[in-house]
Amino acid sequence: MRVSKVMLRGVVKRGVDFFKRQRSPFKVNIVKNLVQNFSMGLTQQYQSIYITALGADPLQLGIVSSVGGIANALVTIPAGWLADRFGIRRVMLASLLLGALGYSLFGFARGWQSTVLALVVTSLSWGVGMVVCPMVCGSTLRNEERATGMQICDTIAALPRIVAPIVAAYLITFFGGINAEGIRPLYWIEVGGFLLAALVIFRYFEDPREGQTIEPTPLLDGIKRVLREGVMVKRWIVYILLSTFPMFMSIYIPLYARELKGADQFVLGLMDTAYWLVIVLLALPIGLSADRLGRKKVVMLLTPIYCASLMLLLYAPNDAVLVLAGLLNGFIMLASVTQGAITVELVPQELLGSWFGMLGLFRGLANVIAPALGGLLWKTLGPAHVLYFLALTQLVKLPILASMPSSKTGG
Repeated sequence: MRVSKVMLRGVVKRGVDFFKRQRSPFKVNIVKNLVQNFSMGLTQQYQSIYITALGADPLQLGIVSSVGGIANALVTIPAGWLADRFGIRRVMLASLLLGALGYSLFGFARGWQSTVLALVVTSLSWGVGMVVCPMVCGSTLRNEERATGMQICDTIAALPRIVAPIVAAYLITFFGGINAEGIRPLYWIEVGGFLLAALVIFRYFEDPREGQTIEPTPLLDGIKRVLREGVMVKRWIVYILLSTFPMFMSIYIPLYARELKGADQFVLGLMDTAYWLVIVLLALPIGLSADRLGRKKVVMLLTPIYCASLMLLLYAPNDAVLVLAGLLNGFIMLASVTQGAITVELVPQELLGSWFGMLGLFRGLANVIAPALGGLLWKTLGPAHVLYFLALTQLVKLPILASMPSSKTGG
């Protein structure tokens, strides 16, 4: 016991020392993520239930989400180029303001058709944010500690996500139960959170690349250079495409727990809390392990745990197993952050905007395909096949990962 306590103190101390020596943009971005993540955590676990409560069936839910994916796909390459051209700060502000607009549209929605525009706008916000946020880490962290830094960022920023789902469950109960009217007020709280996050960036964030003399690469030239100068980027694009399926088909996980397993708002909240709890507890040690032992090895170990969580959800006999499934589901996020450190190292730093823009385009394509495919599987073959398909995509991606070259810090 004493040895484990000493080890824990050592890990925490290294994390604190690491955080202290980082530049201001990295720290301010974490504060923004704290506010933004709490806001998103209020509705994320309940959004699919909200849309179906407004009248959508699972296939219509998938179609609505796919329309949002089209917007995501269209915005990501321009977002990366705009971040290179006009600065990370301005594009990040635009992302947060789009989020506030999109969630206000959810609050106004009175039928499932109305959520299409809301999902388009929030997908634009999410797509832009997914491009510019890793650019902060890519521009401020050293290669040899980038995985650690990204996991520390996720550890701290995930703290509100532990609390938010339970707060949401109590608010839903107070506002009338797990139905459209009970969930709707959460979106207005979320709007306030996004506006506060925008204020933090506006007031305190300094562009980490401000003052650099690197000329922004023209949009098409940047894409050509990424393909020419990057390391196995085409293969990595396929890998990222497969990796994003859990993100965009995750809308069916709370719906499955609700419709097939009878989970109420508190069980759904605990599933999401457990998901983020494992990220908070393990992100830092996994980041340190990835930087020292090899990032590919760590992802190889984490991915099967996620697949096991899907099987637990499928065969869960009670609420406790549902919560355990939610906890193990968090390992896909730990794997995603670790592979994000690999992504940054595949191209020269001045091409990060173009590179993340390209990846965002393919994430957007996955956002178009995955939800609609999930709805089709649900309706034609049965809900269980959504979970089987997710597990299959993650196992198929592992040989691609194995074929990638070792990273600069050991693989």
